[in-house]
Amino acid sequence: CFGEMAERRVETNAITYNAAISACGKRRELDLALQLLQEMSDKLVRRNTITYNAAMSACEKGLDWQQALVVLSEMSDNHVDRDTITYNAAISACE
Repeated sequence: CFGEMAERRVETNAITYNAAISACGKRRELDLALQLLQEMSDKLVRRNTITYNAAMSACEKGLDWQQALVVLSEMSDNHVDRDTITYNAAISACE
């Protein structure tokens, strides 16, 4: 997906990554969502609250509450603000 975007010289940024991570979550493709989250870091694309919320939602849909807590912890480590959606996603993942 992003390889084709690069070939067409479409900029990949937080917005495109957030949309892709969210889409992965809806398809229950947790591993791909987490891979994209890591790729953002590797490519120095700034991850924001929406990014992490989408990743936690993917964890919830992928039935991986432990990974959701890892993502929540990363937010703190990276000084990313948490909001109501963040905590709701984390709680949902743990149910």
